[in-house]
Amino acid sequence: MLHKITNLTVRDVRFPTSLEQHGSDAMHTDPDYSAAYVVIDTDCGLKGFGLTFTLGKGTEIVVCAVEALAGLVVGKSLQEIVSDFRGFYRLLTSDSQMRWLGPEKGVTHLATAAVLNAVWDLWARAEGKDPKQIVSCIDFRYITDVLTEDEALVFITCVDCFFRPPEDQMLREGYPAYTTSCAWLGYSDQQLKQLCTDALKSGWTKFKVKVGADLEDDIRRCRLIRQMIGANNTLMIDANQRWDVAEAISWVSRLAEFKPLWIEEPTSPDDILGHAAISKALAPLGIGVATGEQCHNRVMFKQFLQASALQFVQIDSCRLGSVNENLAVLLMAHKFQVPVCPHAGGVGLCELVQHLILFDYVCVSGSLSHRMCEYVDHLHEHFTSPVVIHDAHYMPPKDPGYSCEMLESSVQRHQYPEGDVWKLHINK
Repeated sequence: MLHKITNLTVRDVRFPTSLEQHGSDAMHTDPDYSAAYVVIDTDCGLKGFGLTFTLGKGTEIVVCAVEALAGLVVGKSLQEIVSDFRGFYRLLTSDSQMRWLGPEKGVTHLATAAVLNAVWDLWARAEGKDPKQIVSCIDFRYITDVLTEDEALVFITCVDCFFRPPEDQMLREGYPAYTTSCAWLGYSDQQLKQLCTDALKSGWTKFKVKVGADLEDDIRRCRLIRQMIGANNTLMIDANQRWDVAEAISWVSRLAEFKPLWIEEPTSPDDILGHAAISKALAPLGIGVATGEQCHNRVMFKQFLQASALQFVQIDSCRLGSVNENLAVLLMAHKFQVPVCPHAGGVGLCELVQHLILFDYVCVSGSLSHRMCEYVDHLHEHFTSPVVIHDAHYMPPKDPGYSCEMLESSVQRHQYPEGDVWKLHINK
């Protein structure tokens, strides 16, 4: 069966999370977790579902970008796409007119991610895949000075032949996670204490705290969190791009007494050399640098790795060009021996990224050393196959697909601005 694509629709879906300060940090004080939600229809009835994550305003711009790409997708068969997936990726990212709006960055790349996520979901529902076949989906253009296709195949083959990670371990225990849900910047101390208490009872041992708005408040909140979780549990801090380079070094040095494993996004996500300077300055304190959730593309990740500018790679399932580009980053990180600790949360990011971390473990790295994946306990109830967390671990998904199909009732209620949730909110 060819699975010819007959239609592509995209909708603006938003959740009013800002009302309760969910997701609040030093730079994004009032996020409404949102998605440009894509559905691909085929002539045989099989559908593919995909999305890209946004924070409310501007989602309509991403929707327009997806609609501009739709003509490159409708009319093609799934077999035509996956037989030359690298070529299809370039078709979307290198359209001679559309690429002027990127290239491979910003709104057009978010739109590309949404479309490609839906194609991967469709492909996963239609048939299984061999890891070597998946390597052929990667666009190695601009990164061959660091990673070639032959090297990528060797990495996967070596894991397969010489050390096959125990897949049954993942099925039994899952992939280690950390929580960000306890310490959003807008939460009160009482809320923070209660959430930490509940998390500890549920088996969480790794916690991330949002920082960057006020140093004295950060010191107080980090002290409170450290007292709550104890000396033996792991603490990370996240500034969400708030500081200049020198300010980041000074600020984090003041927080070193709380023993954070890393400082996340300490400065502009585009400042590779700035991150390198911060990494060098904080190394004697035992604090690493983590970044990547707003890293535009594989080329920037290549340079971050070449410059030793980060100690933890944070891929994002919707910021990069879907699975295709994330695989390139996973393989480059493996070559540089830098652990991957993906960004997740938002709308559907946990559902998507669980597939990437399992691929990394089983087919690329074969290691859990210094590796964990972010988890945020919001909005999973709106998905047909929500992520499953057990004892602070991601349990492998059991349903075919890329796990980003939303409940149609949720989409209709939260579609902006005509959904019932927004009609009620706007009329208040």
